[in-house]
Amino acid sequence: RCSPGYVKALNEMGVDVVSLANNHTLDYGREALSDTFAALDGAGILYGGAGDSAERAKQVQVIEVHGKKYGFIAVSRVVPTADWKVENAVPGLFSCYDTTALVEVIKEARETCDYVAVYPHWGVEYQAYPEANQTQIAKACIDAGADVVIGAHPHVLQGIEYYNGKPIFYTHCLQGVSYIEGKPVFYSLGNFIFGQSIDRSAMLEVTIDAAGRASYRFVPVYAAGGVTYPAEGGQAESVLNYLDGISEAAVASDGTVTED
Repeated sequence: RCSPGYVKALNEMGVDVVSLANNHTLDYGREALSDTFAALDGAGILYGGAGDSAERAKQVQVIEVHGKKYGFIAVSRVVPTADWKVENAVPGLFSCYDTTALVEVIKEARETCDYVAVYPHWGVEYQAYPEANQTQIAKACIDAGADVVIGAHPHVLQGIEYYNGKPIFYTHCLQGVSYIEGKPVFYSLGNFIFGQSIDRSAMLEVTIDAAGRASYRFVPVYAAGGVTYPAEGGQAESVLNYLDGISEAAVASDGTVTED
């Protein structure tokens, strides 16, 4: 709804890719969504989860760094009306009430990308724990080949859990037994920039080393007066302890996330 010129704020923050798959994408109509595509294209920012065709809405956004390809897929399970779905009208959203198309997109991405991240918009607002449909979608994503699933929509932090084997950040063989890297699901990162104060939230830092091993760390944050700040001291400790308490995974005092 704001001036397209404000897209420069995303450039100034260093944003490379965004998700447009959410329950407000078409609040101001299809022309406004097309304007959003144009503004992002003009700023050189990739976007996923919405498009002027089904193919474009489902398209994997790929960023190549040091010879490695990182794929980003955006999708929503919170769609206000059926005509927002790109299969029913364009421009529209990529949705996953049925995960068939999402699974196929992930499998295709897995063939060409070294690391695949899926960003679903899902869950229930202000609920601390995921719904059954969130865990089902997450499992389908990881079974299809996703390396990480990072959720949005609840406006609050939700927990973390791992699927597919023991979540260690390496693969090796010991006495003929292979240990396969597990894949984490971050059900909701809460709010980061919002039109109100934010008592506790977190950024997720993902680091992938030269060997392709991924590690994950939370950076606690809060917001006051419309400005988001890093949380420090006891405030940061409180956020991390809370995340550890609601998660199947373990969150250490420095924010590092592991299976246990």
